[in-house]
Amino acid sequence: MTPPRPPAEWLEDALGDPGAEGNVFSVAGLLELDRREEFPADACARLDELGLQRFYVPAEHGGGLRSYEDLLQVIRVLSRRDFTVALAHCKTYLGSVAVWVAGTPEQAAALARRVLGGEVVSLALTERDHGSDLLAGSVTATPDAFHHRIDGEKWLINNATRGDLVCVLARTGAPGEARGHSLFLVDKHALPEGTYRCLPKVPTHGVRGADISGIAFTGAEVPAGAMVGEPGGGLEVLLKALQITRTLCGGMSLGMAEHALRLATGFAERHRMFGRPLIELPQTARVLAEAYADLMVAEAVTVLSTRAVHSLTAEQSVISAIVKYYVPTLADQVINRLAKVLGARALLVDGPFQKVQRDHRIVGIFDGNTLVNLNALVNQFAGLARGYRRGLVDREGLDAAADLGRELPPLVPARLSLLSRGGCSLVQDLPTRTPVADQADGHVAELRRRADGLHEELARTRPAGRDVPPELFELARRYAALYAGAACLRLRAGDGGDEDDQGLRRSRACLARVLGRHDEAVDGLLPVLRERVHDRRPLSALPYRSNSRGAVTHAV
Repeated sequence: MTPPRPPAEWLEDALGDPGAEGNVFSVAGLLELDRREEFPADACARLDELGLQRFYVPAEHGGGLRSYEDLLQVIRVLSRRDFTVALAHCKTYLGSVAVWVAGTPEQAAALARRVLGGEVVSLALTERDHGSDLLAGSVTATPDAFHHRIDGEKWLINNATRGDLVCVLARTGAPGEARGHSLFLVDKHALPEGTYRCLPKVPTHGVRGADISGIAFTGAEVPAGAMVGEPGGGLEVLLKALQITRTLCGGMSLGMAEHALRLATGFAERHRMFGRPLIELPQTARVLAEAYADLMVAEAVTVLSTRAVHSLTAEQSVISAIVKYYVPTLADQVINRLAKVLGARALLVDGPFQKVQRDHRIVGIFDGNTLVNLNALVNQFAGLARGYRRGLVDREGLDAAADLGRELPPLVPARLSLLSRGGCSLVQDLPTRTPVADQADGHVAELRRRADGLHEELARTRPAGRDVPPELFELARRYAALYAGAACLRLRAGDGGDEDDQGLRRSRACLARVLGRHDEAVDGLLPVLRERVHDRRPLSALPYRSNSRGAVTHAV
């Protein structure tokens, strides 16, 4: 039996030649829309025709989402082609995820039908005066016998105007109360006239064509069945749902960093300086090879963590915070360093590199910004130190996440937890790891030493409340880097018997980058990068795969 075609590979081919005139996914056409700050409506309509929305609906509700790794790679493909399109279309999953996590079977079935039919779902959390402080939200939902009356304004909301349905976080209890907020899936088409209005699109530095706007409610009555989850449980449902979406954000960073690396490498091959191609100059070659190594680190972290959504679900409060901090931060650094290769061309406002650089900056902001995610790690220091000291490892779950050829178990949303009681299996497995080859031994030993020392420091910290000292954020950054090293070790030095010379060079490069041994990181990587740069598919060593049972059908 022929194995099913990986969705990301199918999508890459379906998007067509990025240089073809008349293709709605052409680079030139999408750049022109960005210049005009115009929504990419034709591109999104084409994705609807392709049936991409199937991957926003879990298989148990009639959709095509069986593996979050598949959805990650789909997001990566779109982000590599154009992030405005990715943000606009994939937002429907973010707007729907609370229902997949905590909705009733009836709610999930009804929403699945609408998403599969092409309707757009948005998530309305932030407010003009409160930003990321969700406990301070002032939008209210006041109950009566049969309805909730929603009043107030949500602002800087992606697809607030285009969305057919909006998942709204509203206050149903006392201000500032932890269980004082609930989630409501609001059908804009069912609201009485005059009870809501869409706010104007906000000009933004990046994703200039996206529908970043807002929505204001005035006595908007929604039925009791619109509440998602239990009364007062909105924040808990939301925080669990964000554990999935924050992990998937790594695919956005991977796609854009890949695109930036292709642009810089292609330019360095074409442009000549001192009578030879720019790429042959030692400093240029070093920047490109280091960027390639960093991209592989980011991929190792993202792919393993996304697979862990299925197999280490109870640990996602830790894992998702690491991915959402570490991967966008690393990708920002990669893109900014690559700008030096292009020189003045990186500053051209309407150029492809400048668009990538501008667009990527938003990834570190939404779904919880950098400090929010570092703080989420700080809050779990005690549990992480305890888990490391006791050697707590979910062996079966970790092996499933790290073995890229293994079928993933279905996600069980009930296993999502606000705190990981067992710590982090990937890091806690470090003391038992045996290097696959002598060449990696020094790196692994150093990783273990750092793990031992860091966990001793974590054990000495005390809960900090809302006023977190800067040194605790630094400990969280070091923990994220430790996790990255452990991910590289598992995926690069022990996956699928990949112990050939090239595999070991990749492993060594990744671990060296994480450990800060930059002089050791890049030997032999530039030739591999140059071989891959002209292929539209991923630059990295991890191929497209499909772990789904049975073929996925697409409406092409």
